[in-house]
Amino acid sequence: MKYLLGYLLGVNLALFALMGVDKYKAVHGKWRVRESTLFVLAIIGGSVGGILGMRVFRHKTLHPAFRWGFPGILAVQILFTAGLLIWPYCS
Repeated sequence: MKYLLGYLLGVNLALFALMGVDKYKAVHGKWRVRESTLFVLAIIGGSVGGILGMRVFRHKTLHPAFRWGFPGILAVQILFTAGLLIWPYCS
């Protein structure tokens, strides 16, 4: 359990930081982080970090794919986790 929490913390911090880096680079007209990279990090457990990064850095908030995508990914992750937790009691 400790390793899982450490993993989730790491991937969320990584996505949060990448949202800040991408915002900085967007403002300064530099190389950007691929959107697919941001979504992959959200899918593998970083959706909370992505949502917080959108809010804190005011980045990608008008893009429907991010505005609805990150919360949608989080909802699926919550439902999946809840399903795993209640599965043993469904017999």
